[in-house]
Amino acid sequence: MAAASAGPALDDATIVAIFDAANSADIETGQLAAEQGSSKEVRDFGAMLVHDHRSVRQSGRDLAQRLGVTPTPPAGDASAATHAQAMAALRSLRGPAFDKAFLEHEVAFHQGVIDAVQSTLLPAIQNADLKQLVVDVAPAFEAHRLAAANLRGKLD
Repeated sequence: MAAASAGPALDDATIVAIFDAANSADIETGQLAAEQGSSKEVRDFGAMLVHDHRSVRQSGRDLAQRLGVTPTPPAGDASAATHAQAMAALRSLRGPAFDKAFLEHEVAFHQGVIDAVQSTLLPAIQNADLKQLVVDVAPAFEAHRLAAANLRGKLD
């Protein structure tokens, strides 16, 4: 998400693409945790992420279609490469080391999304419906960040 805060002004099509990519990334990360987590709590948290982010991603896609907006990823966005690196690192881990790294990733990922939404995305959104969707789902990103932090704290 850091790439979203640099460069030219964002339009709604770019914001929709960023929103979609962030949800897609956490769906993939959550699926990995649901399969690879060493504790039931981590597997359940991963499954919850998949469910929640699929729902939010679909809401964004439905809105984009209704508005006739074609998602356009930002030029020079490195978030896909960053996500691929994180997934490779997580896939290489097993047991409690995976759980710890996954939860630390989720705290940082969700904080990055929250920061980007507040500082860059919300101020740039032009369409009222898109802005409302982002405002409506923002508490879920914070809830996911807190849940990951709380689970991470239990591992120590």
